[in-house]
Amino acid sequence: MARRPRRADAASQPAVLAALGPGRFELSGGLGFDDAARMLAEGDAAFGTLKQAEIDLAKVERVDSAGLALLLEWSIAAREAGRALSYRNVPPAIAALAGISDVSELLAPVAAGGG
Repeated sequence: MARRPRRADAASQPAVLAALGPGRFELSGGLGFDDAARMLAEGDAAFGTLKQAEIDLAKVERVDSAGLALLLEWSIAAREAGRALSYRNVPPAIAALAGISDVSELLAPVAAGGG
């Protein structure tokens, strides 16, 4: 299957995960199909072993189902490992996508060791 070209109206900066301090990160740019696999690896490397991490999503410009899947994967991996992961400033587009997909609870914070 051929890779879909990026549409001009969907042009935004590539997704970037930046460390803000111990256990604190900021995700910015477009969060979609083109960036999901790379961001999965970057997230695992950045906070995959931390007991607690917080990711600020205020600067996410656009999101699609692959972007939502990425956030869910990070959440599920943290829960399975007994780690706390939380998202701050969840954009309305992400909340809406999670709501219609019936996965909103997977984006909710969970305490380390909780489930």
